Amino acid sequence: MGNQIITAGKKSGLLALLALASCTSVQTQENSTKTQAAVVQKQAETNPLLTKWTGPYGGIPAFDKMKLADLKPAIERGMELQLAEIDAIANNPAPATFENTIEALEKAGEELNRAFTYYSIWSSNMSTPEFRTIQAELAPKISDFDSKISQNEKLFQRIKTVYQNAQKNPLPADQQRVVQLVYEGFAMEGADLDNTAKERYAAINKELSSLYTSFSNNILADEEKYVTYLTKDQLSGLPESFVKAAAKAAADRGQAGKYAVTNTRSSMDQFLTYSDERSLREKVWNTYYSRGDNGDASDNNANIARILQLRNERVKLMGYDNYADWRLQNRMAKTPERAMDLMNAVWPAAIARVKEEVADMQAVADASGKKITIKPWDYRYYAEKVRKQKYDLDSDEVKQYLELNNLTQALFFTAGELFNFKFTPVPAGSVPVYQEDVKVWEVTDKTTGEHIGLWYLDPFARQGKRSGAWASPYRSHTTFNGKQTVLASNNSNFIKPAPGEPVLVSWDDAITFFHEFGHALHFLSSNVKYPTLNSGVRDYTEFHSQLLERWLSTDKVINQFLKHHKTGEVMPASLVAKIKNASTFNQGFATTEYLASALMDMKFHLADPAGIDPDKFERETLEKLNMPNEIVMRHRSPQFGHVFSGEGYATAYYGYMWADVLTADAAEAFEEAPGGFYDKEVAARLVKYLFAPRNSMDPAEAYRKFRGRDAKIDALMRDRGFPVTTNTSNKK
Repeated sequence: MGNQIITAGKKSGLLALLALASCTSVQTQENSTKTQAAVVQKQAETNPLLTKWTGPYGGIPAFDKMKLADLKPAIERGMELQLAEIDAIANNPAPATFENTIEALEKAGEELNRAFTYYSIWSSNMSTPEFRTIQAELAPKISDFDSKISQNEKLFQRIKTVYQNAQKNPLPADQQRVVQLVYEGFAMEGADLDNTAKERYAAINKELSSLYTSFSNNILADEEKYVTYLTKDQLSGLPESFVKAAAKAAADRGQAGKYAVTNTRSSMDQFLTYSDERSLREKVWNTYYSRGDNGDASDNNANIARILQLRNERVKLMGYDNYADWRLQNRMAKTPERAMDLMNAVWPAAIARVKEEVADMQAVADASGKKITIKPWDYRYYAEKVRKQKYDLDSDEVKQYLELNNLTQALFFTAGELFNFKFTPVPAGSVPVYQEDVKVWEVTDKTTGEHIGLWYLDPFARQGKRSGAWASPYRSHTTFNGKQTVLASNNSNFIKPAPGEPVLVSWDDAITFFHEFGHALHFLSSNVKYPTLNSGVRDYTEFHSQLLERWLSTDKVINQFLKHHKTGEVMPASLVAKIKNASTFNQGFATTEYLASALMDMKFHLADPAGIDPDKFERETLEKLNMPNEIVMRHRSPQFGHVFSGEGYATAYYGYMWADVLTADAAEAFEEAPGGFYDKEVAARLVKYLFAPRNSMDPAEAYRKFRGRDAKIDALMRDRGFPVTTNTSNKK
C-alpha cells in the first residue's frame, strides 16, 4: 500500500458573500463585503483544521476538534495560502537557487497539509453522505489548484534553471535528488506544454478528479447497501467467532436476531471459506464481486471508459503513445514491456497450478457425493477441505493462536529487534483520536530513549470506513525546517467481536497486518532532510512491507506471541510445521487472482480507449489470457479502486510482484546469514539502505548496496513453489 499526498484548488469564498449582499448603496455593499471578508479571514485563521498542531510529541492533530463544517473552509483557505507562497517563489526577482526555489517549495503548504490530514480521515476512515457531498464539491477545486502550481510558467522556469545548473555543478547528494524529483515531477505534469495544451491538460485533470471521487464513492455505496442477512438455520460450518461478530453486525444495523455478512473482503472471505450453504456462498460471492457493476446509479463502467479516454488524451498532449509509457518512466520497471515480461514469466506457472488445485478440489467434492462442478464461490470452501486433507491443516484451528493483541505485540517485538524501536501505550486521553476504537503508542529508540513518533491503530471495520488495510503518515520525518517527528497510522478491517470476545484473525490477515506495519516502519525509520524524499516509488515501496511479512513465521515470534487465546499455550511445533509445509498451498489461486488484476490494469492502459466497453474488454482480455473459469480477478474492473479511484497504482498494480522479486531475494539474504532473520549485520544494512533513505537514492542502487547485486526472479519462483527455468532468472 502506498501513500498518496493530496494537494488541492483556490477559492476565496468572497464571491458567495458578494452575491448574498443586498444593501441598497454601493458604499454599504462595500462596507458589508469588507466586514464579511474580515470575518471569513478570521474564521479561516482560527479554523482548528488549519491551525498549527500543538501539545506533546512535537504537536499532534486535533482529532477531538474535527467538525465537518470546518473542512471545506479549511481546504479552500489552505489552498489560498499555498498559492500565495507559490506566487512569491515564482516572482522572486533574485536568480533561481536551490534555497530560494526548491527549498522554498519544500516549505510551502504546511496549513494545507494539515487540513488534508483531516480530509483523509473523513475520506478513508469515517465517510458519510455529508462528507461525500463536500468531497464532490472540492474535487474540481483541488484539481484547479494542482494545475495552478504545475502549470505556473515562471515557477517551472526557476525549477528548470536550478536543475540545469545542478547538472553542470552537482549539489550535495540529497539536494541533487530533490532537484531531480521536483523537476521530473513538473515535467511529467506538462509544465513544458504550450498554453493551449496546458489549458486542455488542466481541464482533463479537473474532470478526472470528479470521476475518481465518483468511482470510489460508488464502491463504498455498494459495500454499505448490500448486506446478506442469515437466519440461525443458515450458519452451518461457520466458526463461532464469525457467528458472534455477524450477530453484532446485524444488531448494529437494526436486524437483531439475524446474522449479517457485510459486503467487505474480510467478511466475504471468511464466509466463502467456511459456509456449508452453497447457494448462500454464491449469493455472497456475487454481491461482493458485483460492486460497482449492478447497472444502477453506482455502476462504474461508464466512469472507467471516460477515465481511460481522458488519461490517454492527456499523455498524448505530451507526445506519449499511451498512458503506461508515461507513467512507468520514473518507476523501477521503466517501461510497460519490462513489467509485462515479469508478469508473463510467472503467469503460465500460476494458471497451471490452478488446474492442479481445481482437480484436487473436484476430487474432494466428488468423494463427498456432491454432484457439482467447482465454481468461483466454491474455491475457498474446497481449498480449505483440500488443505485439511493434504496437510491436516485447519484454518480455524490456526486462528485460535492469532489473537489481535498478541499479534500487535509481535509487531512491536519485530520492530525492536530490527529497528531498535520501543512502543509504549500513551496515557488514555493524552492524544486525541477520531474514533473510540483507535489506540495510540509512542515510538522511541530502545537505546537512547529518543522520541521517534506516534503510531495510531484503527483496527475494526465499520460503516463509512473503506475496506481493506492501509498505512498512512499524518506527519513525515524531515530535518530541514526543524526536526519533524513521525505520526504514522495503520488501518485494518477486522470484524469487531461481541463484547468480551477475542479478535481472532486468519493467517492471511495476520500476514496483511505485518505487511501494513512494514509501511509504518518505513515512515518511522525515515532519515531524510527534505519532504520530497519521503515520496515513494510505487513498484519499490511495497517491497519493504512485503518483506516484513516474513517475520510472522519466525520462531521468535511464534514462541512468544502465537498463543492460544484460551489456554495461553504456544502454537505447537506440529501445527507450525503444517503451516510451513503448506506455505506454497493455494499459490495458484493467490497468484492468479492478483496477476489477473495486474495484467488487466496494464492491458487497459495499453489499449486504444476510443469506444471501449470495460465489461466486454475485461471479459475478452481474460479469455485471451486463458483465465481459469474457477477464479475471478482479485479486483474486478468496476471495483478496482487502486487504479480508478486515483492514479497512484494506475499501470502500477504489477508493482506488488515487482516488489515481491526483491522481497524473495532479500529474504534469502537473511536466511543465508548466521543469525537468520534476526542477524544484526543484515538488519543494519536493511535499515541503512532500504528503509531510512526513503527516496533519497535510486531504488535499484539502494538494493544493490543492501544485497551486493541486483535481485533475481528465481527466489520468487521458489517461494511460490513454481518451477525455476532459465528464462526466469533475469536481473531486475
